[in-house]
Amino acid sequence: MPHHAPDAPAPDQIREATSTLAGLAAYLRTHPPLDDVLPLLAPLLDEDDGVPMLLGDALRCTEHLIGQQAAYPVSDETRLLMKAFREAAQEFTDWHILHWDVQRLRTQTGAPGR
Repeated sequence: MPHHAPDAPAPDQIREATSTLAGLAAYLRTHPPLDDVLPLLAPLLDEDDGVPMLLGDALRCTEHLIGQQAAYPVSDETRLLMKAFREAAQEFTDWHILHWDVQRLRTQTGAPGR
C-alpha cells in the first residue's frame, strides 16, 4: 500500500497554535488558581504528544530535511545549521519530563487526573 504523507498545515494554523500558547501565557500571568492551571498544563506537557515532544520532533525532522536537500558537498555553514536544529530538538525533547512534575503537583493539590 503506498504511503501518503499528511497534508502540510497552513501557516495560519501554525500561527493559531502559537497564538493559543501566547493566550495561555497571558492567562498564567494573571495568577489563576493552580487547580485551574493544572488541567491546561497536562496536555501542554504530555509525555507523548505535548509541546516539548512535538516541537523536538519538528526540529529534528527539519534538521533531516536540511541534510537531505543540501547541496553537495555540504558546507560548514549547513553543518552548523543542522547541528543547531539537532541540539535544539534534543533540548526541547528533554523538557518532556515536566509531565511528571505536573503529575506530582496534581497529587500534592488533590487535583483530578486527566
